[in-house]
Amino acid sequence: MSSLTSTVRDRLADLGERGRKRLPILKRVPPLHDLLEGAARIGYGARGFVYLSIGLIVLLAATDRIGEAAGSSGAVAMLAEQPFGRVWLILLGLGLWAFVLWRVLQAVFDADREGRDPKALMLRAGQAMSGLFYALLASGVFEILDEIGRDPSSDDVAENQQKAALLLDLPFGDLLLIGAGLVILAVGVGNVIKGATADFAEALACSPEICRRVTPVARAGYVARGLAYLPLASFVILAGVHARASDVTSFGGGLDAMEALPAGSWLLGATAVGLMAFGAFAFVEARYRRIRPPKTLIAG
Repeated sequence: MSSLTSTVRDRLADLGERGRKRLPILKRVPPLHDLLEGAARIGYGARGFVYLSIGLIVLLAATDRIGEAAGSSGAVAMLAEQPFGRVWLILLGLGLWAFVLWRVLQAVFDADREGRDPKALMLRAGQAMSGLFYALLASGVFEILDEIGRDPSSDDVAENQQKAALLLDLPFGDLLLIGAGLVILAVGVGNVIKGATADFAEALACSPEICRRVTPVARAGYVARGLAYLPLASFVILAGVHARASDVTSFGGGLDAMEALPAGSWLLGATAVGLMAFGAFAFVEARYRRIRPPKTLIAG
């Protein structure tokens, strides 16, 4: 790994030096560590925007202002229908790709200095999975640019059911589908546990007063995001148990199922507020999170 990172660092430095010699304007380009930090902060802001949008849509669904809840794709599609929607989508997609870059730096190059003990490797693996999710979302943002007007909720359900059918066609496909559901369940439970136990102020470079105020927001956000995954996890697990791909739904479909429970509108509304809290905390991270680009990429 050290030889790879040294090679990447040396090539970036060489390209930068040659570019500055040929184009004097490039001398004004900030150092690499400043560019990486800026990309990370833009990425956190883009994530915050996505979850604020999802939370708002879910809140509107809980109060019967719109027909159904929506996940990330639905939120992005609704954004596309607003004035200057295409411009917003392009900016959002670029911001999400910036966040993917930061996840790569965290997972592969250990930007957070977590180390290589088992707990650290599990955390970095989670960051890698998060990066993959946001890469798919960022790609989907640009796909929506060519598909404005289509129903993203139906598309998400159909796509998920198609993936489930492909799994079921494999040997032990029902067990694989149950395993996928258990992974989603683990993600949800992990978010709830993190919301309840994590020291969110540890990663923030802000005053004790600001950290004290934003910590409850972070806790509410992570718990709500974790709970929002549980309905989808249950649908996927049951689809594996019954070997029926048609039982699989989308993130938004799982939230709709939550609304059908006793006092479901109140539960869905609380989840919506929590998702908006998660988005708000992402903006806090965009401003105050300690961003430390990997030493292996910026060291001389």
